[in-house]
Amino acid sequence: MFTPEEYELIDFGAGRRLERMGGIVVDRPCPAAADCPRAVPEVWDQADLRYDRNADGRDQWTARRSRPEPWLVRHRSLRFELQPTPLGQVGLFPEQAASWGWIENQVRRAGRALQVLNLFAYTGGATLAAAAAGAEVAHVDAAKPVVTWARRNATHSDLAGAAIRWIVEDASKFVAREVRRGRRYDALILDPPSYGHGPRGEPWKIDRHLDELMSHCADVLAEPAAFVLLTCHTPSISPGRLRQALAGCLTAGNRHAVRARSLFLETADGRKLPSGLAATWPE
Repeated sequence: MFTPEEYELIDFGAGRRLERMGGIVVDRPCPAAADCPRAVPEVWDQADLRYDRNADGRDQWTARRSRPEPWLVRHRSLRFELQPTPLGQVGLFPEQAASWGWIENQVRRAGRALQVLNLFAYTGGATLAAAAAGAEVAHVDAAKPVVTWARRNATHSDLAGAAIRWIVEDASKFVAREVRRGRRYDALILDPPSYGHGPRGEPWKIDRHLDELMSHCADVLAEPAAFVLLTCHTPSISPGRLRQALAGCLTAGNRHAVRARSLFLETADGRKLPSGLAATWPE
């Protein structure tokens, strides 16, 4: 996935994860690691950057040394700019790297310039993977600063001139508008959050709204379609539930070929940290 110089999961346990990202060691909360002990407690004092959630609501980052500007991590030809965010993220979900490889393979296998719709596109990992393989991409996210961040990642990756439309919009509203316009896409990529808000405060809850969104996505998916990728980091969503949701945007003849799998991050000694789910079509 990543070379160890670019990204490494060093250890996890006691509700936290310790990672090396582009030479900076980051210690931050991780609910998936709540019920296991740390394997190498002595390495945790290496952290250069630590995020804490405090009971008084004053969550904060603490830096022990300065980080480079820009702080970059490379994955093959792609480069991602990292920065601490108020919610404890850094702009990169490294477990998604396996999905980026799958996207690249699907785009190249098509043998034609695919029109790809990427919803909840965040800082652009999937967008850049598709564009680097030759696809034309509509990158949609409700947060303008995040879309700006994704565009910087495109520049860092020498893809500033790629065929990418950068769109700040609520995902559901954008899909509904594309349906009215009669627009069709050869492939869909979605990474919906557990909950969130659109640019005008529109509420989103994955348990309530996912099936409806996937049903609408069926109306913008071209026939024949090339691929669909649906990823999720919500603990209440099971692989079967995610598989069912993806199948909801496919024709009946294609639903049997949906696969759902767990995403993991792995330490150098082979310990696996659960990191969400991915459902794909075709398998």
